[in-house]
Amino acid sequence: MASLVQPTLRPKLVSSETPRPIKRFLDYLFVECGLAGATVSAYQSDLREFWRDVGGGESMPADLDITHVQLHLKMMSGRGLSTSSIARHLAAIKMFLRFQHAGGLLRRDVASLIELPKKWQKVPEAISYDEIDRLLAAPDPSEEFYHRDRAILELLYATGMRVSELTSITLDDMNLQVGYLRCMGKGRKERILPIGRPAINAVSDYVRLLRPGLESLGSGRAVFLSRTGRRLDRTNVWRLVRKYVERAGIEANVHPHTIRHCFATHLLAGGADLRIVQELLGHADPSTTQIYLHVDEERLRQVHRLYHPRQ
Repeated sequence: MASLVQPTLRPKLVSSETPRPIKRFLDYLFVECGLAGATVSAYQSDLREFWRDVGGGESMPADLDITHVQLHLKMMSGRGLSTSSIARHLAAIKMFLRFQHAGGLLRRDVASLIELPKKWQKVPEAISYDEIDRLLAAPDPSEEFYHRDRAILELLYATGMRVSELTSITLDDMNLQVGYLRCMGKGRKERILPIGRPAINAVSDYVRLLRPGLESLGSGRAVFLSRTGRRLDRTNVWRLVRKYVERAGIEANVHPHTIRHCFATHLLAGGADLRIVQELLGHADPSTTQIYLHVDEERLRQVHRLYHPRQ
């Protein structure tokens, strides 16, 4: 199976300068574990940095042990990396070393000596209902890409999709008559998402009025296209969102993932069940969704007035 997949995937995901042991591990992550291309690329970057710090060549250093890992962590700290970035590096290193030991390329089970730090979970920042309304209303009907940009913003807020999921959907993934779309999340896990009427109308207008004029030989069945007819990528969407955030006069540091946070936060604030929100977001672990269980002071007062017996 790997021999059939690698020739088409490796040039895009794995640099020719990546050492052979890391390449084999990345192939394992993509082919066997089904991790997304962006995740594999992040692992590649982290592991190449580790490889440089431990002095690896084209094979595993024969004497590699926990002191090499400790030295790498110290060097990362000296470079000013945040605690969360170091923790991510450490998780990648632990998986990599476990893989090498299981394959007989590393004598010591160094991975068993590595303890991952427990991190404080930050409450995701979300903007208010009013600010979301201003953001969704920011595209100007007189502009060339009004229908596309409006459809993107409406769909991000209507579904809580990640940007990578939004840019990968095709025309075949959507059923606007019924009101749902199919997206492929992390680990290539498929989920079905309902779409509200404003998003259905926005996407329908875009597909009917603008997309045919953008379509080219390279478009395929991709929904969201650039000026040249190519599939929009994550950078395009990030710039698009920032453009309308500034136009809407929103001072918060809003990016596409912020809209995903708003989707989850606003659903829960409106009384949605946590388990349902977990399914909609595509979280494998409920604890990931629980970080959205925060409420503002006004909601706390409302709940207290409504339910406390001495009000």
